[in-house]
Amino acid sequence: MIPRYLVDVDLDGIPHIHTDVIVIGAGIAGLFTALRASETKKVLMITKKSLLDSNTRYSQGGIAAVISDEDSPEFHMQDTLIAGAGLCSPEAVDILVHEGPNGVHDLIRMGTQFDLENGELALTKEGAHSQRRILHAHGDATGAEIVRALSERTKQDPNIEIWDDHFVIDLITQDGECYGALVQKPSGQRVFVRGEATVLCSGGAGQLFRYTTNPDIATGDGIAIAHRAGAQIQDVEFIQFHPTALCYPGAPRFLISEAVRGEGAYLRNIKGERFMERYHPQLELAPRDVVARAIVDEMEACRSTFVYLDITHESEELIKHRFPTIYETCLNFGLDLTTDWIPVAPAAHYMMGGVRTDLYGETNVRRLFACGEVSSTGVHGANRLASNSLSEAIVFGRRIIERIQELPPLKGDIQIRSQSDAPRTEISNQAVVEKRLKLQKVMLRYAGFKRTAKGLQKGYEELARQLSFFDSVMTKREEYEFANLLNVALLTTTAALTREESRGGHYREDFPERDDAQWKKHIVFKRGEARIEEWI
Repeated sequence: MIPRYLVDVDLDGIPHIHTDVIVIGAGIAGLFTALRASETKKVLMITKKSLLDSNTRYSQGGIAAVISDEDSPEFHMQDTLIAGAGLCSPEAVDILVHEGPNGVHDLIRMGTQFDLENGELALTKEGAHSQRRILHAHGDATGAEIVRALSERTKQDPNIEIWDDHFVIDLITQDGECYGALVQKPSGQRVFVRGEATVLCSGGAGQLFRYTTNPDIATGDGIAIAHRAGAQIQDVEFIQFHPTALCYPGAPRFLISEAVRGEGAYLRNIKGERFMERYHPQLELAPRDVVARAIVDEMEACRSTFVYLDITHESEELIKHRFPTIYETCLNFGLDLTTDWIPVAPAAHYMMGGVRTDLYGETNVRRLFACGEVSSTGVHGANRLASNSLSEAIVFGRRIIERIQELPPLKGDIQIRSQSDAPRTEISNQAVVEKRLKLQKVMLRYAGFKRTAKGLQKGYEELARQLSFFDSVMTKREEYEFANLLNVALLTTTAALTREESRGGHYREDFPERDDAQWKKHIVFKRGEARIEEWI
């Protein structure tokens, strides 16, 4: 059993700090929500590294919103529902497509400079979108531009205090209500931060896998601390592997944006053959799970570790103008996007599930909210539509602030003293590094792109052998991160083992067909309950 708290807790023995709103994390969800909250509240932003370290920063393609007169919210909704493979919440998607354009204008008002063409916002198309509705910045550096604009504004806001290099160990709850968080400072001192509302914006869990487009910080912390606090965790079996990450000796798994295929790039196997016509009528612009599976099939058929992405038939001018970051990164490894086919392979990219929320971002734990990739709002279903993630963060960030404004004052004292039953054991640094790498390899092998009952069971058993880690004395960030990864890995493998079908980002070789009759429902976990709840 995973304990309620990772460390022994005595709130009476540590300093208490009070604020109105606690924002945990610093991607687009955290920055945007903090800025909106600061208009009427005092905000404390807590990041385990810095404002500039998040998945948002690495987002290339852009942000999806209905801007063009040729587009409509109905088109955007239809595309999202199709990609989500039957598990999207129609109400959540309806909110996204109708409120997304206002969110984009909020970003512009906050200083984000999107690319223009002839004085109008430039729009491109990405996989599984029927219309051109993707706004971008500096060609392929959309996330970095949004983070730049919002973080500059955040630093100047007198109502926002920023704690860099701080780690949220756990949420503090009593009687189903969140009172704030137990936080470790860079010095190692722990403090209790009490807030009227706590918003998780801590991103995803790409570091569950050996190969990922995510930065090192994406260790599933928010999902794990919310699970330990009694929040519902939904849909974590659905993990999106981005079809096209750079796969080249000495290079990181750098994301090659969906937008490259949106601008006309072909996929070729190592024999040089285009192959997507064998898999889907939308060819290279099919939904991500379809494209990624097709790539894996071709790799297996050709006994290769990659396929090629070919945009050499487009003009050099277009490639350098639209994809300056990708062009430069590839060039650093001796690959020229304008003349070379680029070796690519799928890599873990995005978790569709997370902390289950209502349509205002609130969890089943009162005063605890979740926004961005850490959340499960119902927008993404079993497979996220490209560029909907940034839209989701701003749309639901706005709605979270609406709900926070309505909260009554937090009343009552809280006294928590929690100590482990058995003496805690010491951990060596080397052991944590080895354990993390082993977990990533287990997840990639047994709970990765293609799954079977036998493999998932074996993976779960190997992970469960590490449960004694929760009895350790944890004092460092990497120890908390491993505990959180292990927590999320166990939830993910359990959900994947339970769902006996294939749908979206979950593919079972032993159950290769989608089964709406049995499985058009969500798998929901809640700590302390022995059964998995299924919500239709």
